Amino acid sequence: MFGLGTPELMVILAIAFLVFGGKKLPELGSGLGKAVSSFKKGLREVEDSGKELAQEVPGVKEIAAVKQEVENVKTLGGTLSK
Repeated sequence: MFGLGTPELMVILAIAFLVFGGKKLPELGSGLGKAVSSFKKGLREVEDSGKELAQEVPGVKEIAAVKQEVENVKTLGGTLSK
């Protein structure tokens, strides 16, 4: 993880413990976990809306159908050549 070994992580955790104290660290960890999960959820929503938007663009469905047909022909050609 980022080129950090166990000794480095232990030093970082010890410094964090000294700076924030034992009672505050679980709250900070919980807040960090919620922030990361919220970020991932937002990222998923943006990706989904981008996919929906791409499907609304004229010609995207036709291109996907042609691409699927090309893949089918490639698969059939590979099967016949064996």
